[in-house]
Amino acid sequence: QVQLVESGGGLVQAGGSLRLSCAASGRTFSSYTMGWFRQAPGKEREVVAAISLSGLSTLYAASVGGRFTISRDNAKNTVYLQMASLKTEDTAVYYCAASSKGWAYVSGSPADFGSWGQGTQVTVSS
Repeated sequence: QVQLVESGGGLVQAGGSLRLSCAASGRTFSSYTMGWFRQAPGKEREVVAAISLSGLSTLYAASVGGRFTISRDNAKNTVYLQMASLKTEDTAVYYCAASSKGWAYVSGSPADFGSWGQGTQVTVSS
């Protein structure tokens, strides 16, 4: 399994930006489909974005499309989530996750991902 550590969360005003990073341990990072999920209090964990092994394919939740960008640097074993035009409803704990499934088999369900980071809090104030 791969070990994941998120960073970059914090408090930001609505309309602002943040970039989350997720550093992975191990030498096989490039063999994992990567995703960002979030969970707000009282709500289920939901996919925010996911990216294929090569970085050429991505998917986004409808609620963040056009505002968030997922990317990865396989040389640095890191996946990023650039968040812009943040809204109060983006407030949540954000988790990085890794899946050993190929892109064609990843639907965005948390069940597709077997390794998780500890999460980083993002709070957007009005």
